[in-house]
Amino acid sequence: MGLTGTPFILLICVLALAALAGVVWAAPRAGRVLPARVGLLLVSQVLLLAALLTVANAYFAFYGSWGDLLGMSGGAGSGTGDPAGHRPQGGSGPDGPDPLLVPVHDAFIDGHRLPAQDGRLEAVTIHGARSGITALAYVYLPPQYFQDRTRRFPVTLALTGYPGNAQNLVTRLRLPQTAAQEIAAHRIKPMIFVMMRPMVTPPRDTECTDVPNGPLAETFFARDLPAAVQAAYRTAPAPAGWSALGDSTGGYCALKLAMRHSDRFAAAISLSGYYKALRDITTGDLYGGSPAYRNENDLDWRLRHLPAPPVDVLVTTSRVGEKDYQATRRFIALVRPPMRVASITLPTGGHHFSVWNRELTPALRWLSGRLGV
Repeated sequence: MGLTGTPFILLICVLALAALAGVVWAAPRAGRVLPARVGLLLVSQVLLLAALLTVANAYFAFYGSWGDLLGMSGGAGSGTGDPAGHRPQGGSGPDGPDPLLVPVHDAFIDGHRLPAQDGRLEAVTIHGARSGITALAYVYLPPQYFQDRTRRFPVTLALTGYPGNAQNLVTRLRLPQTAAQEIAAHRIKPMIFVMMRPMVTPPRDTECTDVPNGPLAETFFARDLPAAVQAAYRTAPAPAGWSALGDSTGGYCALKLAMRHSDRFAAAISLSGYYKALRDITTGDLYGGSPAYRNENDLDWRLRHLPAPPVDVLVTTSRVGEKDYQATRRFIALVRPPMRVASITLPTGGHHFSVWNRELTPALRWLSGRLGV
């Protein structure tokens, strides 16, 4: 029974209501037997809390499966051939053997399958040769990818928040659907989207960082993933044809990847992202106790103390309802050439998908003008 499936949600809600009704019926009959009264209240409260958390998780899709919740998620499974007519390539380059991207299946996500005229959505497994990380991704291929077999396409790495679920980018942000509409209307150029969550070693929140004696998440996103995607698909060369996009934690990751790896990414979009990672129970010590390494991952510090990278970035926020408003204004003020910054500031908003849906279309139009073919 799936964690986010309707049967499980209904079961938990029914149990919670039954427990509440049981308390109302049994409490008077328990009399002064304190353990019985406490037990009844405890069971009902636990079930009510479980019901609330289950509904919230289903709405926001923080955890998509029991494996996600328990930190036991692996890759997407074994491949089933090459359904799209492109085959992963091996080989070696100046940095060692290329990693491997394995098509798993034509993605069908919570009832969402793209019409053929809008392109194709694939589920793939990416094996990182340098990082040792294996992670699931969804790849959107525009219809033009199949119409012109000689053409190469820009690529955008899209990251959701933490803990997040890559499916959110399809079901909640509606990234491939919006891109397909904009491409069909000739408002943005056809491009490939590689959609993931930033948590590639669950349940650790790496903030897309190479953690000393820990996961090499930055290496995975900045080196392994581009090499795998370039080997499997017809992609435009980096950095002119590559960008990163994300919401919340994914927004911070997108900015950091572009600013730290301008040889790989030419542009980045941060939807309600932030500018440095906080230390909490989900992150642990990301920097091995090194203040210098922590500063390198602080985007404001980089702009104050290091040469500005030659990248274009777009940041979004809301004057009311978004905690990052002041931080975003400060970041914008720090940007200097050759780096360029644009922004979308809503009068009211918040930290949720309904706001990011409003910002996505103008953000994609901005991005299209910054990517080469």
